[in-house]
Amino acid sequence: MKLTDHLPPSLVKVPLAANEKTAAITELVDLVVSQVQIASRDRLLKAVLEREAQRSTGIGRGFAIPHAKCEAVDQLVIALGRCHEPIDFAAIDGQPVSLIALLASPIHATTTHIQALAKLSRLVTNGALLNQLLAATSSEELYRVVSANDVET
Repeated sequence: MKLTDHLPPSLVKVPLAANEKTAAITELVDLVVSQVQIASRDRLLKAVLEREAQRSTGIGRGFAIPHAKCEAVDQLVIALGRCHEPIDFAAIDGQPVSLIALLASPIHATTTHIQALAKLSRLVTNGALLNQLLAATSSEELYRVVSANDVET
């Protein structure tokens, strides 16, 4: 799996306008809806927010991966945004979040959903790569960093 097979350049936004968690998730859902055929924006947003209410998807090191499996989508889709200023995401390390990847999958796509979560999580394990992602000043630059480091697994 390659992230860029599910993350087109049109679903990368730098900077996000939002300055808090729910607004950032909503902004990324709206970005997806504007670029990808989705059965229901409201069902997708509700699914992501319900998952977030169970436990924060702030995985640490300034990164969050709000996600959901939802009948409103018929294929795995990823949107990526970098915040203008870090926001509180109730991350596991207590640090604010600057980079947010929204992941949405069909209900029965458990394997690809987990694979995508794992690949996204690995983006922050490499300190040099994380610094490049956080330093990106445009959507194009952020996409180039992801694309240059996106290897088939």
